[in-house]
Amino acid sequence: MPHLTSTRPRTSGTELRPGVGVPGYAHPLLAPAEWGELTRPGTPLHWVVLNVADGPGARPDPHCLEAAGRLRNAGVRVLGHLDTRYGTRNFGELISDAHRFVDWYQVDGFLLDRCPADHAGLPEVRRTVATLRVIRDEAHIVLGHGIHPHPGYARLADQLVTFSGPWSDYRWSQVAEWTADHPPERFCHFVHGVPRPHLGEALRIARWAGAATIWFTDHTDQGGRTDPWETMPGYWDEIVSLVGTGVSE
Repeated sequence: MPHLTSTRPRTSGTELRPGVGVPGYAHPLLAPAEWGELTRPGTPLHWVVLNVADGPGARPDPHCLEAAGRLRNAGVRVLGHLDTRYGTRNFGELISDAHRFVDWYQVDGFLLDRCPADHAGLPEVRRTVATLRVIRDEAHIVLGHGIHPHPGYARLADQLVTFSGPWSDYRWSQVAEWTADHPPERFCHFVHGVPRPHLGEALRIARWAGAATIWFTDHTDQGGRTDPWETMPGYWDEIVSLVGTGVSE
């Protein structure tokens, strides 16, 4: 188990059940099996990120239109991928991408990847999120910090990604004390390089750390040369079964 600054498990009768958030598969032409699996009945999906070409692309992509349509028809929330580049992305470009995601793919919200995490970044992220909620009514907003951000960000979005990294770091990760003031459905953890024998342990860590949305994979980034999120974990069926039955509890 990890070393926690807060060891109090968060429990509530109205909590969102643990489920999977998909950070973004490769293009449907390159990962057809992965996209097809997401509409299998009973899969405990909270949302799936659509990243056409480092954003929505220059024009509507028919393969992505089809993939997003299948997910929406199956009742799965689709989020558009917006890269904030740690706050250096031009505001106009970011909002333009958001408009295209909504107009072309009818996304249900957005993942703001590489989101700033410090206090100085709060005003611009607040401005961005407020504008996104105008563009898409009832948008589901996920801030992809990858670390515990300043607690002020919790007031801006529906969910925060407070861990994104390798299993070797995750199993000894700590939890920021302020997160105990929020229920697990507010937090997401993305972990790569999780060995199959440690999958149950990883799910228990997520529960005790208070994260209801997870993505665990046995793929690694190979020193930053590959994207570990682009393909399905080798133990996808096990994740679906374990998360769906609440075995981590």
